[in-house]
Amino acid sequence: MFKNNKIRNKLFFLFFISISGIYSQISFEASVSKKKLGINERLKITFEMNENGDNFVPPNFSGFNIIGGPNQSVSNSWINGKRTFSKKITYFLAPKIKGKINISQAKVEINGQLYKTIPLEIEVTSAVNSELSENNPDYIADNNIHLVAEVSNQNPYLNESFTVVYKLYYSDKIGISNVSELDRPKFPDFWSQTLKIPRLEVKQESYKGSNYLYVTWHKVVLYPQKIGKLELAPLTLNISVDIPTNRRDFFGNRIYQQVPKVVTAGKRTINVKKLPESSIPEGFNGAVGEFDLDVSLSKLELKASESLQAKIKIYGKGNLKLFKLPKLIAPNSLEIYDPERKQSITTDINGMKGSIEDIYTVIPQNKGKFLIPNVSFSFFNPKTEKYITLNSKENFIEVFDSPNENNLNNSNINFQNNIKLNKDNSFSFIRLNTELELIDKLKFWKTKTYFLVLIIPFLILILFVLFLAIKNKRRENNSNSKSIQAKTLSKKYLSSAKKTIGNKDLFYIALERALHNYLKAKLNIETTDFNKEKIIKLLDEKSIDNKSVKGFVQLIKDCEAARYSPLTLVRMNEDFESALKIISSMDKQF
Repeated sequence: MFKNNKIRNKLFFLFFISISGIYSQISFEASVSKKKLGINERLKITFEMNENGDNFVPPNFSGFNIIGGPNQSVSNSWINGKRTFSKKITYFLAPKIKGKINISQAKVEINGQLYKTIPLEIEVTSAVNSELSENNPDYIADNNIHLVAEVSNQNPYLNESFTVVYKLYYSDKIGISNVSELDRPKFPDFWSQTLKIPRLEVKQESYKGSNYLYVTWHKVVLYPQKIGKLELAPLTLNISVDIPTNRRDFFGNRIYQQVPKVVTAGKRTINVKKLPESSIPEGFNGAVGEFDLDVSLSKLELKASESLQAKIKIYGKGNLKLFKLPKLIAPNSLEIYDPERKQSITTDINGMKGSIEDIYTVIPQNKGKFLIPNVSFSFFNPKTEKYITLNSKENFIEVFDSPNENNLNNSNINFQNNIKLNKDNSFSFIRLNTELELIDKLKFWKTKTYFLVLIIPFLILILFVLFLAIKNKRRENNSNSKSIQAKTLSKKYLSSAKKTIGNKDLFYIALERALHNYLKAKLNIETTDFNKEKIIKLLDEKSIDNKSVKGFVQLIKDCEAARYSPLTLVRMNEDFESALKIISSMDKQF
């Protein structure tokens, strides 16, 4: 008995030791590239686990901007029968503030157990001088890419337009990809309108004496609404920069190293001038630009009960949406209704141009000749730096008959015509006796006409239902035919893309066509309807998960951007595999 208890205790002890050994082997740790850095430097943080985990939850990174990641790498090897596993999740961070910043715990679930990292404290100091060598990828990225805000006029007048164009310059020695906005500027002290850029085009231009490639990333037209020194907030972009290395792959293509980079255009100060006060004309409503005035009447002579239209039109270029039009003034004998506003305005890099008009409906109350006074409009021309006043000519309206008198006469005539006097001067215009005729129903009951009238509505209804069914069937067949054709094209272009891996231009053209045809097959939309916002909306309506939607849209963006930057064979393989996974995932959800 004693011996059996001893054996059992040993077995329990060995089992406990083995279980403890298993759990003690699992590790989940966070490490950083440095614990003290300047505010102009970047921080690399890596979360590493030695067993595959699920439901990874990163810290909130308060006090930092995420400029890269999460990047994930997995290593799994067997050496002499012993397995070594490592999974790393890496982020690149840029500090937003100086001082001591705490990075909270990250969490992950491994084998059903929750593991957490130890919180880290990072000290952020003032900006430091870069000590990077010329061959360092960060140094190369810093010196070969620039974001510049070009301001057309730094000293505009109040309500005078100027343009800000954000250009991204980069050297042909590097490639760029995965460009995204971290912070788009807002303009609270300006009326602003963003100009659409239909497609990013790579052009060449000299910047600081050197030749650079550049793309115009953002354009906005601004009209200052305050005077004095106003600040333009900076635009900030997050970019993946592809730095060439001295290594080459199996096919002899140069291998590129990807470096995350945050670029900003910096703040710009605009000095807004006040409009001259000494010569402001009476009735000035804040119009700034170059304008013309047109006042017209639809008719100058009216009969009774007629109306006319009076138009006041301002056209030219300037702040057309930011001032009030002059009002039409007329005598009390003319009734004027509230105007109908019509405008035709376009905004380009030179500001607003077009026309704006008020259309008044005028109805005379009495006959006679009435004066419509001239309309006066004043504006400030920033080119000549002078106020200009425009005046229309006076107009006279002649009304032949008074509408009130005419209506009264017509009323009396109609009343008298309806009255008939008998010999005893009594009224006889009201009929007191009815004269009814009896209809013989037997002439119509159960005749051919009766049954025809009864059946025809039902026949029309049946024919209409058949027509709708045939029309829907044809539409469905056409839709299915287009869907099958688009799906076939999608597979064809995916196959073509796979064959052209290594040829950047052909590969991304084929991949983009495959993605477009896949959406045509699933959503029954034409290629001309494609834009990223519509794709996201339609996929959301089909209940496609957010991760797949973002991945699909990002692939389309990568296809557009990849043609303008050098890419490695590995990157093309990754994009192709990513396309297959996303399409497969979306297929299951559809």
